[in-house]
Amino acid sequence: MRIDWLHFTPWASLAGGILIGLATALLLLANGRVAGISGILGGLLRPARGDIAWRVAFIAGLFLAPIVWLALHAMPPAQIDHSPALLAAGGLLVGIGTRFGSGCTSGHGVCGIARLSPRSLLATASFMAAGFVTVFVVRHVLGGAP
Repeated sequence: MRIDWLHFTPWASLAGGILIGLATALLLLANGRVAGISGILGGLLRPARGDIAWRVAFIAGLFLAPIVWLALHAMPPAQIDHSPALLAAGGLLVGIGTRFGSGCTSGHGVCGIARLSPRSLLATASFMAAGFVTVFVVRHVLGGAP
């Protein structure tokens, strides 16, 4: 395994992880809500009275954060190596998996594990195991990139 020292950013990654942890803890402590994006967005599809404002604010923050970043810094270049059809199919499969798994990988990994949810512990272990197996098969069985 080689480390790409040019793009190795442990301090920025640590700061991002701390901000995500603080934001999820603050939402849970202040509102009693879990910061799982699929649940927050799904709650807007069938809104309950008095339950819309915080969801809209959360989603708006997801869109406003990059705009604020652009005001202060240049956006790093994006490179997409796959077709729009493949990206759309992948997004559709993620959406279906999120529905079947009662949440997304990040929601289970960040929010569920922090709450010691048995379902999230099992889900996150399953996601990680599937990822390990996929990397092994692609790299060592099918002979993909090292």
